[in-house]
Amino acid sequence: MTAADVRPMADPDDISSNPSGNSTFQEIVEARLSRRSVIRGGTVVAAAGFIGATAGVGSAAAAPAPAPKGRGKGGRGLLGFQAVPPSTDDKIKVPAGYTAEVLIPWGTPLSSRGPAWKKDASNTAADQALQVGSHHDGMSFFPLGAGPLGSRQGLLVLNHEYVDQVLLFPDGDAQITKAKVDKALAAHGVTVAKVAQVKGRWQLVDSKYNRRVTGSTPVTFSGPVGPAHPALKANTKPMGTLNNCSNGQTPWGTYLACEENWNSYFGATDSSWKPTAEQARYGVSGAGGGYKWHQADPRFDLAANPNEINRFGWVVEIDPFSPGSTPVKRTALGRIKHEGATVTESRGRVVVYTGDDQDGEYVYKFVGSAPWKALRALRKNPLDHGTLYVAKFNDNGSGQWLPLKHGTGPLTKANGWADQADVLLRTRQAADAVGATKLDRPEWVAVHPDNKDVYLTLTNGSGWDNKVNPRKPNPYGHIVRWRERRGDNTATSFEWDIFLLAGDPAYDPQVTLAPEDVFGSPDGIGFDRDGRLWIQTDVSNSTQNRPDRGHDNIGNNQMLAADPRTGEIRRFLVGPRGCEITGFAVAPDQRTMFVNVQHPGEATTFWQAAPTPQNPNAVSSWPDHDPAGRPRSATVVIRRKDGGVIGA
Repeated sequence: MTAADVRPMADPDDISSNPSGNSTFQEIVEARLSRRSVIRGGTVVAAAGFIGATAGVGSAAAAPAPAPKGRGKGGRGLLGFQAVPPSTDDKIKVPAGYTAEVLIPWGTPLSSRGPAWKKDASNTAADQALQVGSHHDGMSFFPLGAGPLGSRQGLLVLNHEYVDQVLLFPDGDAQITKAKVDKALAAHGVTVAKVAQVKGRWQLVDSKYNRRVTGSTPVTFSGPVGPAHPALKANTKPMGTLNNCSNGQTPWGTYLACEENWNSYFGATDSSWKPTAEQARYGVSGAGGGYKWHQADPRFDLAANPNEINRFGWVVEIDPFSPGSTPVKRTALGRIKHEGATVTESRGRVVVYTGDDQDGEYVYKFVGSAPWKALRALRKNPLDHGTLYVAKFNDNGSGQWLPLKHGTGPLTKANGWADQADVLLRTRQAADAVGATKLDRPEWVAVHPDNKDVYLTLTNGSGWDNKVNPRKPNPYGHIVRWRERRGDNTATSFEWDIFLLAGDPAYDPQVTLAPEDVFGSPDGIGFDRDGRLWIQTDVSNSTQNRPDRGHDNIGNNQMLAADPRTGEIRRFLVGPRGCEITGFAVAPDQRTMFVNVQHPGEATTFWQAAPTPQNPNAVSSWPDHDPAGRPRSATVVIRRKDGGVIGA
């Protein structure tokens, strides 16, 4: 069986809605990889280094990226744990010498006086609004206190991407009512929860900071698409955030939630309704994405309330330390299916990287117009003032950031672009117009803490006619790495290379992973302070564990750690059945790691089972393993038994 035979079954994100003729990353990689060197053998899979773009096509590989400063002793690598083997068990697996404890599963009351979780799913919408939401995803930890105290207590802020309506309601989703829509909205959004070590164990504790931001919470807009913009005028006041995938954390102490597959919640009861070209570019359809909310709530009916959908697709800023504050949608960062919003600083200015998670889409970055501290001193939000760019990758290893700025290039009034607000409302079409490079589902972005190299996960994709590498199709995904010019993340040019190809060499000889470290569909990604690169996977449940899809050696979704200096990679954690591993945060002392387990027990082809209202535990009963209960997304606390640094 070859890689071409193991294409995952259709997932909405795997279906491109990009009709542009822009060059694809795979076409560029074909030319690029014929001129690169790869470290091979064992588990060392990273690219040897960046090709000097100024040296011309065909030049040899440049020197490897500088090693992280002060990491390891005597040249040793960063990974000091025994790798976990693949697993298909319905439990969490971590390395020897580590513990994994469940914290704040779906339905946990945010107050000790709050409504208790009901395992038959009979909690109301009002209950759910006071409980931890479902489908945990991106996450940040905000320390409360300086020094060691800040590693023992803090605010854990996490996204809730979507809901499984079969498990959310006692009788499933065969009939959708307004009450069910309200509960589903309450299960979406963001949770702010104070957690602390109590008698040596992490627990949720009562706090004035504990709160929920849901699909019904009042919100406002800032930036070029302001609250008075005609495109935002709808039948209700602006409210809610939906399908929050990954996240970001600003240097001024706020949280960024990112709206991804927001199009799925909308449909039209009028069968004659048709999407505009702009709406079709975002995958909007009258049939909707299966939630059927538009049948019970006119807020989500495209025909009855056409502008409501324009209120989604943004990055949302939330102040976790101000419980009464209103979440703000920062429109200068563009309207796409935001996978995340990874924040770094360069020359005092804020830089935000974000992928648009759909096959054939692009990767973007926002660069602040001035040092963020100066802007805040003027009472200006740094995320409202700057330029949004989209990436173009060239076949000689160079790349450019193309500005999405009204009046620049093709984005003029003469070409139908009214103003900067129009550019941002139609960000995908603006990126098409300037000639951005299509990618295989661009997901999370991570920035190295020392050398500021940037890493992007590409989960999987159609392959876009590539003949060499990545694959056509690309069922396993890969990770791209680039270095901005002179290490300045505000720069408009960069050099890029492939960090690794995911997959299984038993099915694809191009993969250089050792058999014990194979994985597929990299999704979540991030660095710890020592420079370990943590990689989380999201193999589709239609593909997971299936030999006919080339995934029988990979097991359940997992989390791995890589040493970018040596390229070594090891599996660190394996999740229960039917889940995705996504979202992580590390306490300042690096002795506690928080990891999210999303949608355990979701319908999984390999198990030939799907949860039903009568049998919600058909695939998984994690974490409660209660025959009368149901699977629940949850945060897991990872620690070493000896109290040491995670991963070392």
